[in-house]
Amino acid sequence: MMKKLSTLIATACAAAAGIVVYAQNPPAQPPPSQQPPVTDVRTVITGSSGLPPKYAVPDFIAAGTDAESAAAAKLIGQVLWEDLNFEREFYLIARDTYRTIPQPATLDQVPLDRWKEIGAEGLVIGSVRKTASGFTVQMKLIEVGGGRTVLNKEYTGTATTSPRFFAHTISDEIHQQQVQLRGVARTKLAFTSDRDGERVKGAANSRDIQNIYVSDYDGANQTRVTITKSLDITPQWSPDARYIAYTSYRSGFPDILIADIRRGTAATNPAKGSPEKQNYLPAWSPDGSKLAFMSNRDGNPEIYVVNRDGSGMRRLTNHPENDVTPTWSPTGNQIAFTSNRSGNPQIWIMNEDGSGQQRITSESWCDRPTWSPAPFNEVAYASRSGGGYDIRIFDFATRNTRTVTDGVGSNESPAFSPNGRHIAYVSTRAGKAQIFTIARDGKDRKQITTLGENRYPHWSN
Repeated sequence: MMKKLSTLIATACAAAAGIVVYAQNPPAQPPPSQQPPVTDVRTVITGSSGLPPKYAVPDFIAAGTDAESAAAAKLIGQVLWEDLNFEREFYLIARDTYRTIPQPATLDQVPLDRWKEIGAEGLVIGSVRKTASGFTVQMKLIEVGGGRTVLNKEYTGTATTSPRFFAHTISDEIHQQQVQLRGVARTKLAFTSDRDGERVKGAANSRDIQNIYVSDYDGANQTRVTITKSLDITPQWSPDARYIAYTSYRSGFPDILIADIRRGTAATNPAKGSPEKQNYLPAWSPDGSKLAFMSNRDGNPEIYVVNRDGSGMRRLTNHPENDVTPTWSPTGNQIAFTSNRSGNPQIWIMNEDGSGQQRITSESWCDRPTWSPAPFNEVAYASRSGGGYDIRIFDFATRNTRTVTDGVGSNESPAFSPNGRHIAYVSTRAGKAQIFTIARDGKDRKQITTLGENRYPHWSN
């Protein structure tokens, strides 16, 4: 992969300067306003014999005859089922098994006996009402056996609030209330794609354009957020999910830019690159105050840290071989990176001041580490496997590694979800490079992108 990076540098250094326009920004999705729950006592729905509780999630009820409410009610039910199923904390009863259960006219007329017949232990039901400014959505989580409502909330959104966002919000709140889990339904993915790239004629040949895109965690609402006639790659969400730092060749050389994707203001370049001082691969510190990155400013690729405002530049590594791809530990006191100082590239770690450097892998070829968030203490990385790569995870507690992907295609650039339970990565298993997600145990692989070539995913908080 370092060879790939060298090729990319050589290609992009000849790129013509471009103009970044932050267009087609994803619309701001402020959380729907919420009414407080009816009950203050937390009741947990449990399954039989220690198994996960069985949940049913039918279409929500359209409180009106308009087509918009009907469509929103159906979509919320479908997306919510998928959101709840994603974390595998509940057993989701297949929706086609309860299509014959009549939909009640109101939330007070739910036929619980019919839901008991199919073995449902938890029922998520709701209603959608169109208002002058958007939609009002009411949701109830019912313990079917006792007929108790254990969660009852009402959400009010504006005209720009997507029905999908209502579903994502409900899912995250059910996970928090029932199992004290931070769900990821409202999180976003950022990645690089060439899907809309024009062909730019250079002095010697043509070059592909790659820009930054974002999507919902499940791949919905894929939106282009940078427009430049060169390369925008390796996006990294800031901890508050307001900014994206990335590597851009818009000036004819690689430099790190920080974009405010909500307001669309001009990007900043804290590392102050130049043709002689090229900067790549930014990584935010957990508190969002600093960026670690790779630069050749002192002659060969080394790891540096700079404050987000451009002050306090510090060099952390100092070795004649290549030190690249930094990633912070969740506490911010350590950084993992890739180095070929011991021969082939391996994963190393060091203290945040550059001291205590030590190698943690000893495989044939390793690259692109990403440190998991709490409560896990693991580093995922790409490891050479046959003619490609597989995603592996190093566990600091046991000092053991495990393989997450299955050897089909080449699997690279892992990125943990903010709860550490999932990984986004790039795979060629479908032919072209596409973004996938997978659970940290190697199950539930899902393809996120299909258009063009897509790389370098990163998961927002």
